[in-house]
Amino acid sequence: ASLHDHNKFLALGTHYGKVYLLDVQGNITQKFDVVTFVCLFNLFSGSDDMLAPSSLQIIAVHPHFVRSSCKQFVTGGKKLLLFERSWMSRWKSSVLHEGEGNIRSVKWRGHLIAWANNMVKVHLHLSKACSAPEGCLCWKDNVTLIIGWGTSVKICSVKERHASEMRDLPSRYSVDIISMSQFETEFYISGLAPLCDQLVVLSYVKEVSEKTEREYCARPRLDIIQPLSETCEEISSDALTVRGFQENECRDYHLEYSEGESLFYIVSPRDVVVAKERDQDDHIDWLLEKKKYEISNIKRIKAFFVINLSCWSTRIKCQKILGKNAALWEYEVYKFKEIGQLKAISPYLPRGDPVLKPLIYEMILHEFLESDYEGFATLIREWPGDLYNNSVIVQAVRDHLKKDSQNRTLLKTLAELYTYDKNYGNALEIYLTLRHKDVFQLIHKHNLFSSIKDKIVLLMDFDSEKAVDMLLDNEDKISIKKVVEELEDRPELQHVYLHKLFKRDHHKGQRYHEKQISLYAEFDRPNLLPFLRDSIHCPLEKVKLSLLISRMGNSRSALKMIMEELHDVDKAIEFAKEQDDAELWEDLILYSIDKPPFITGLLNNIGTHVDPILLIHRIKEGMEIPNLRDSLVKILQDYNLQILLREGCKKILVNHIGTACLLFFLPCPLPLDAAKPFSMVVFHCRHMFHKECLPVPSMTSPAQFCNICSAKHRGPGSAILEMKK
Repeated sequence: ASLHDHNKFLALGTHYGKVYLLDVQGNITQKFDVVTFVCLFNLFSGSDDMLAPSSLQIIAVHPHFVRSSCKQFVTGGKKLLLFERSWMSRWKSSVLHEGEGNIRSVKWRGHLIAWANNMVKVHLHLSKACSAPEGCLCWKDNVTLIIGWGTSVKICSVKERHASEMRDLPSRYSVDIISMSQFETEFYISGLAPLCDQLVVLSYVKEVSEKTEREYCARPRLDIIQPLSETCEEISSDALTVRGFQENECRDYHLEYSEGESLFYIVSPRDVVVAKERDQDDHIDWLLEKKKYEISNIKRIKAFFVINLSCWSTRIKCQKILGKNAALWEYEVYKFKEIGQLKAISPYLPRGDPVLKPLIYEMILHEFLESDYEGFATLIREWPGDLYNNSVIVQAVRDHLKKDSQNRTLLKTLAELYTYDKNYGNALEIYLTLRHKDVFQLIHKHNLFSSIKDKIVLLMDFDSEKAVDMLLDNEDKISIKKVVEELEDRPELQHVYLHKLFKRDHHKGQRYHEKQISLYAEFDRPNLLPFLRDSIHCPLEKVKLSLLISRMGNSRSALKMIMEELHDVDKAIEFAKEQDDAELWEDLILYSIDKPPFITGLLNNIGTHVDPILLIHRIKEGMEIPNLRDSLVKILQDYNLQILLREGCKKILVNHIGTACLLFFLPCPLPLDAAKPFSMVVFHCRHMFHKECLPVPSMTSPAQFCNICSAKHRGPGSAILEMKK
């Protein structure tokens, strides 16, 4: 393929016989079909009124053609043909050259045409030709032709002949190689172009693999060289990435250029790469990249900043360019919005002197909120809250949380917004929900102790150690009593708090020492004895009672500890009474049976709960028991008392319900044995009968009636109440 640059468009010819017109951005605007392969060189000479694109269909039917003006053009192939428009607008052709193979390159400059086949030819004034070695061509100026051939570069010039040598030849005919100007390069030359007094060289590169030691095609290079008398100096070198470079050959690359704009086009079978000379804009980019902000031409830079939107990623770093001009800053932000790069400018916006309108900052925050939660959170942390309307951003975040209620980044950011808005209660609740490490810092910084009185359990669940330290350090703001009350349903946390309080001061929480005994017994047994030893505010009997709490293990273990460690039979009996468990009484008797003092205590106290005979039968003969006589007397007295109580109760009961059976007027005494069951029938009219005295209900008359009331035709006696004992 080949390409030609025009000041308004590019013309690209392909191996498939098509010509494309492209705009300067590389977009195809028109396409033309031609008969065979087309290669375009210098199709247009620069005037705006050149050949209309539609006429390309006429002139592009040849394998190779060149255009110099709207009235003349040449084509290449096996013949170099000159076409000229006659006065009747017809095209007349003449052969300039033939017979030396296909013509592969043609360059037209002024009155001179140079072409390359197996040799390089120069046609002077559209007349005859002279020859030079084969290669690629470019005109440096109207009299200087540069030829690249293989790895060599030759510079030729057209010299005017002396008048004696002119004869019938044109004045500029001779082509000479400038003396000592030929030099060699390291690579094959695929294209040449002038750049002031330097040369742009498109090099075809082959390298040798270190692993296989075989030669392979590398990426082509675009070099800028400075020609010297017998050699050259490399000014710069860039390797170009084009598709399929591994399979390309030297002839597959072409270099075309536009003199007016210093644009260079590297043409490969699959890509066209555009290169241009570095200018002031590039210099500014370099200065910005190196953070060299002391630039004298500030007007030029401002224009660059505003116009060159394609360099947004670099130019925004120079904040000094816009200075303190808020209006210019805001104008720039809207420019960035137009190209969809609001996020790119955000790190460089001024945050004071000048301060932009709140809408500017809100616009950027909304941009991040829609696509980058982390970036949004970063801006909220970095930007002062007075740059934007806080309530607007809070509402926007809450709207997003409706879609993603568990998003930790949004929740944390919302807490920060609440904090700035002094809405500490909501902020604290979010921090606690997130279990965020900053929650304690927030409480201290903003003195939020009044807000956490009902959140003590949450704080303790989050970090009990930090929470206890904070609460104890601020007893004047949250009392010990309040903390203990809040932790009433969480005894394990209550113990952590009271334990640390006791460690700090043995006396401050003295009112809770009795409570702490059971807490230590349940949650921290190793520290129970040290606590009992150090505390002077626990009654001894309470200490002993605490040790028999069944939650330490089970009731039998607790009873054993009381007997073995406290040796207190009274407490053991009290504990057994509270538990009301026959197995505990059995354990107590077995433990006490070889301990006379314990036997005495049992004899004096168990009479009303356990049959004393169970204990007495187990006492060994000959065992001396202190106060045995008094204990036995007490047992007998207790037994007599029980008998008297039973008889008294029996008399009261008989007197209360004892009366005659109204049917046969027989007495209705209670049986002597209170345990023996008996039945009475009482009607609602309060008449009472033995159940046996009443007729047995039949199938025809299942209901029973009071005989007395029925005889008197009264209704209340129709209901029956049966009493059983």
